[in-house]
Amino acid sequence: MARDIDNPADPFKKALAEATKVMADDPELTVNYSVDPSGVSGDIMRLPQVSRRMTRDEVLLARGTADALALYRRYHDGATHARYAPQGEMARELYEAMETARCEAMGARDMPGTAGNIDAKIGHEAARRGYGQITQASEAPLPVAAGYMIRHLATGRDLPKDAAHVMELWRGFIEEQAGGTLEDLQAKLADQTSFARFARQIISDLGYGDQLGEDPDQLDDEAQDEAEPGTEEEQEPDSTGQDDQDQDEAEASPEQSQEQTQDQSQAQVSADEMADQEMGEEAELPEGDAPMEPPPPAPVSEADPGYKVYDSTHDEEILAEELAEPQELERLRAYLDQQLEPLKGAVSRLANKLQRRLQAQQNRSWEFDKEEGVLDAGRLARVVANPTTPLSFKVEKDTEFRDTVVTLLIDNSGSMRGRPISIAAICADVLARTLERCSVKVEILGFTTRAWKGGLAREKWLAEGREQQPGRLNDLRHIIYKSADSPWRRVRDNLGLMMKEGLLKENIDGEALEWAHKRMVHRPEARKILMVISDGAPVDDSTLSVNPANYLEKHLRDVIAMVERKKQVELLAIGIGHDVTRYYERAVTITDVEQLAGAMTEQLAALFDSDPRARARVMGIRRAG
Repeated sequence: MARDIDNPADPFKKALAEATKVMADDPELTVNYSVDPSGVSGDIMRLPQVSRRMTRDEVLLARGTADALALYRRYHDGATHARYAPQGEMARELYEAMETARCEAMGARDMPGTAGNIDAKIGHEAARRGYGQITQASEAPLPVAAGYMIRHLATGRDLPKDAAHVMELWRGFIEEQAGGTLEDLQAKLADQTSFARFARQIISDLGYGDQLGEDPDQLDDEAQDEAEPGTEEEQEPDSTGQDDQDQDEAEASPEQSQEQTQDQSQAQVSADEMADQEMGEEAELPEGDAPMEPPPPAPVSEADPGYKVYDSTHDEEILAEELAEPQELERLRAYLDQQLEPLKGAVSRLANKLQRRLQAQQNRSWEFDKEEGVLDAGRLARVVANPTTPLSFKVEKDTEFRDTVVTLLIDNSGSMRGRPISIAAICADVLARTLERCSVKVEILGFTTRAWKGGLAREKWLAEGREQQPGRLNDLRHIIYKSADSPWRRVRDNLGLMMKEGLLKENIDGEALEWAHKRMVHRPEARKILMVISDGAPVDDSTLSVNPANYLEKHLRDVIAMVERKKQVELLAIGIGHDVTRYYERAVTITDVEQLAGAMTEQLAALFDSDPRARARVMGIRRAG
């Protein structure tokens, strides 16, 4: 009983765990709640953490994740799945996405209550990945869109808004290439083997047949033929058995007949052509000559099409609250406050100064000598001196920065450990509060990597033969401490995450800057300001050891040039003990981290200054201290 009082979420967690076991039809399943990515390992299922506050979003996400994983465990057979799994990366991703959608659709059919929960999960994931902000199909993952479409067609339910947006971007292409095959979807759902063959046909229709590998059904037939006694001449009269085999082969793989035409007899060719006609016109083309080539993959970097990433599968864009439990975030935030207690007075004075400057512009910026408005008392003396002089009125100006968003992009590399990251965190905190009071939205982002000296991407590169100049070889971790639309009071504890031991690793600035820029350009605000806080050039040992020495630095320069060329975002940077003026046009370098608060407030105040000459004068200062 005492435990329930200590954590009100415990009864909910226990009830959800028991329901999940029943839904998965696996009483031996162990259900844990963790900040680690959700999933199943053996008999252990990890679900998203639910804090003691039990917010509506937390509860819906936990329920939706639990239902999705339970249904996959109930309806999915690993051996069947592995038997038909394609070899190529894109084909395998399509295959996995469609199988997941099949299991969820089966659950929605048999247990309708799960559909709404999984909708909430899909909506959360789509929003977190920014699917609603994508404008072109080439920017959206085709496997995700295909999985969404399978689920939509199988259940008849509308998808959450951001997920539906991704599906619609690809829908025309998918229907044009695989529309005929998709008509058989309902008949294939309940049988995983039939659905696996169906999925392989979809993959072939979409132009990735060359990634399917050998057809397992064909291999089984060939093995059976070899095992049967007698010669070929003795087996040929068994036309009934051959017809059955042809029928099975036509159902199993619409491309098998194409392969057999190369090395079998003319009689077999005729049988294959009949099977081709049954499967549709797509099967008449040789493998690889799909009716329409899928759109080429978009470059990794818009700023530099030649920039390469060896494997982005394990890159991570994650909310700060997903990297630590609420109790740990509270403890880290308390530690941050305690560590910076001596600086609070100076930082608060700077924040108040900035707020006064901003509010002065908001409240006391007027246009005079108007024919209507508020009576200008300061000019009444003219009326007294000359009664024929008309009354003068004044009108308050619209605030120039009212429709503004500011993003703080903070370097979370290992070299920032200690005082620099503490100062950066508290300054971001104070600026967020100050600007929020002045109706300016603030987003706080961080960037680092998931591992030191290369992560899973580097391991894959080593296993696959060490390709020359493979591009970026580490796994990114982009952290959202505060989104622009989140009130500061709700995410205050998130900034404590910067104090977490082991979080700060390598820094790949170019991709982080491009990520932050993409997030900003889709914002509705008229004015967008991006401030980068860094203490050094981009460094990742695993990448720089097998690529040109300036590989990451060149990409950073290319991204900066793109941002400044587009002029959609105002870019400025603060270097801590590092001269960033050689990268950024608007930049200031500080030699002591305690100058950071002053530099940040001065730079922002200058951007909001209504006097262009004053703004140019402050922004022209390249070095502080």
